[in-house]
Amino acid sequence: MKFLTFRKNGEYRLGVAANQGVLDVAAAGERYGVSVPTSMEALIAGGAESKRAVLSVLSKAQEGNQDFLAEETIEYGPSLTRPEKIICVGTNYRKHAEESNMPIPTSPVLFSKFNNTLAGHQSTVKIPSDTKKADYEVELVIVMGKTAQDVSEDDALNYVFGYATGNDLSARDLQFRTVQWLLGKSSDGFAPVGPYVVTADEVPDPNNLNLECRVNGEVRQSSNTRDMIFDCKTLVSYISRYMTLKPGDLIFTGTPEGVIFGYPEEKQVWLKSGDEVITEVHGLGALRVVME
Repeated sequence: MKFLTFRKNGEYRLGVAANQGVLDVAAAGERYGVSVPTSMEALIAGGAESKRAVLSVLSKAQEGNQDFLAEETIEYGPSLTRPEKIICVGTNYRKHAEESNMPIPTSPVLFSKFNNTLAGHQSTVKIPSDTKKADYEVELVIVMGKTAQDVSEDDALNYVFGYATGNDLSARDLQFRTVQWLLGKSSDGFAPVGPYVVTADEVPDPNNLNLECRVNGEVRQSSNTRDMIFDCKTLVSYISRYMTLKPGDLIFTGTPEGVIFGYPEEKQVWLKSGDEVITEVHGLGALRVVME
């Protein structure tokens, strides 16, 4: 299933993408007298029971063709609006490490973002005023579905709810101002994620997905998650050894080659106001933001 978050009457609501449009889950639940989760967080926390409730109202709504919204008319929110943790993995594609003149890591390189960085599909993202080197990074995002503490690699993906397309926007001049990357990664809106969360049962192999980034229609990144140094099960297992992963936590799994930072200096043309950036992971949707 493809779930999404949208804004209606000033609040975030849970939607399901279907052939008829986007189902307003809360409206359908009220119409048919079914108790349903009304947010992505509640859906994930509710486990299989919540998913069954949504499937029930979706089936009823499709029969009556009611409570569907045209997708082009909705205002998207970030796929999740209040994850406890946003964990990001740096230098996790071999070719990206090579283009950045960085050594191939022997352990995952982890850093964090905060909820202020979240943005949704079709958002406008402001470039900080003192940044001259704003960059894009298409990424596969893991959405945790169950509490995971010190889980094995063999079992790790059983704790995943689904996957989404992300963009780890980065201000390179701020990122490398000190040895800590946080400042360059944590500006408002610098972690767009969406448009959907696709449930794990529809993604049989997260480490065989094409992903691409386009800037103003020009392809800048084109790769496959096979080039990851540490694959999804390794990341979930590794992170869970040191911190308990909670339902709804997000893991940005790294970006492939083609970022502006990896170009020769004379060819680096950084993002500017008005640029359209589309990041896409095959089967998970194309995520569009406009820089301001």
